[in-house]
Amino acid sequence: MVALQAQAGPEILVIDDSSTIRRSAEIFLSQSGYSVLLAEDGFEALSKIVERRPALIFCDILMPRLDGYQTCSLIRYSKDYRDIPVVLLSSRDGLFDRARGAIAGATAYLTKPFTKDSLLKIVRDHVSQREAA
Repeated sequence: MVALQAQAGPEILVIDDSSTIRRSAEIFLSQSGYSVLLAEDGFEALSKIVERRPALIFCDILMPRLDGYQTCSLIRYSKDYRDIPVVLLSSRDGLFDRARGAIAGATAYLTKPFTKDSLLKIVRDHVSQREAA
């Protein structure tokens, strides 16, 4: 499902099997002027990444079929998409989880439940860095 395409801001892809998390992120991002793409799992997300090349990707870790670590690794192995920032989302905040995310190539790690401010800070930090590069 592609949502709020009329927004003028950069496109942000949110990958999460929880409709509540997808909807919360969509509301926070769209209210701040970003266009939002949504995907329920890594497989659905990969086609959207190829079609739309979002400016930033938020990716849940625990998902069916293709988890967040695998999805992040596939993005990093692609020469065409490896520069897109990938932020892993998880309710787990342990050292092992963060280390595994770093090994997979994650740009950052955001713990759920997230706030609007924490979500937008990551977007501002990583989208502005990418646009300046």
